[in-house]
Amino acid sequence: MILTEELIAFIRDHRNDNLDRLLLSASKYPGIDMGFVVDQIIAREKIREKLPSWGAIERLCFPSRLAAEQCSSERTAAYKRQLVKATDVVCDLTGGLGVDSYFLSREAAKVIYIERFESYCEAARSNFHELGADNIEVWPGNSAELLSRLPKVDCFYIDPARRGEGNKRLFALADCEPDLTSLLPSLWSLAPRVIAKISPMADLRMTLALLPSTVEIHVLSVRNECKELLFVMERGAETGPFAGDPMIECVDFRPDGSASHFAYRLSEESSAAVVYAPSVDTFLYEPNASILKAGAFKRVAVRFGLNPLQVNSHLYAGAHCQENFPGRVFRVDEVLPFSGKLLKTLKRQIPKANISTRNFPLSVNELRSRTGIVDGGDIYLFATTLSDGAKVLIRTSKVLP
Repeated sequence: MILTEELIAFIRDHRNDNLDRLLLSASKYPGIDMGFVVDQIIAREKIREKLPSWGAIERLCFPSRLAAEQCSSERTAAYKRQLVKATDVVCDLTGGLGVDSYFLSREAAKVIYIERFESYCEAARSNFHELGADNIEVWPGNSAELLSRLPKVDCFYIDPARRGEGNKRLFALADCEPDLTSLLPSLWSLAPRVIAKISPMADLRMTLALLPSTVEIHVLSVRNECKELLFVMERGAETGPFAGDPMIECVDFRPDGSASHFAYRLSEESSAAVVYAPSVDTFLYEPNASILKAGAFKRVAVRFGLNPLQVNSHLYAGAHCQENFPGRVFRVDEVLPFSGKLLKTLKRQIPKANISTRNFPLSVNELRSRTGIVDGGDIYLFATTLSDGAKVLIRTSKVLP
């Protein structure tokens, strides 16, 4: 269904209503598809912060609330523009809501959007028109079946569906739809480049073994939460000079609109030599989610001249403040040896704190329960293990960002 002026006005007038009551009052509004209206209101709420430029356009239609939930965020979708060229013809094999197709079309010469659900295609045609994206062609149908009709393109983009029966989340490539590993030989006959969006829960090295033609991996986090893994593949790269050793770009999009970048190769991580900190220094460093997901544990220490506290703690000590560090920086105020006695008395010193645990026998909730420390304030308390095996609580104050 496409939005009419009547529906747009109705959604605007009722967007703050109790939606359960609105559904029950459907009989009061003959001619209004109340289920559709409620889906539009819910979808718009889901994208309000995630996709603000789309949320600001009232005429955009959302084929389902799930489409709004699963679509790329504006920042990650816009980031993908740099992965294609201005002269490229790009084919999005899993169109969905069309967010990635739209942002790719802002850079590429042409985008072919393929989607198996006709309702999604109908919404996409309307939305692309409203957005002024006249260089996108909408092809309804199954992508695997449509390959034989496609012209040669410069790049394929694919985001396999990661939901199974009962809306169960799927992580293995072979379980997703379509199965990228079985589809790749056909894609290589039509394009020299494939960009795949993989589950952020996937293991990088295991996925790389399944996709040996990968030349770049982009690990994208938003507000320190890993959101996307992008595997960029090139035809024939499995026998190239960097086969099995792609460039990994770690990007964290911060709340203030800035982004941190950290790039390295897997071979650099394997060969990096670090010296573990004999004690906690003046500053404590916590890498962002994209660094941790990528596994650049030693490389980040070498790059910034830091000493890991312990092999599995993934916290770092340094004597100086590194302002361009890709993560958070804290000034160390006190190091407290962990003990049962300490937990009983700690609330007197620290009634309120932001608590994190790394390589520690107790969870954050367990520490709060046993100490009575409430959440919040300006104190940051890290519970972790040092290189000599000692368990400690590190009291800090945040410096950056």
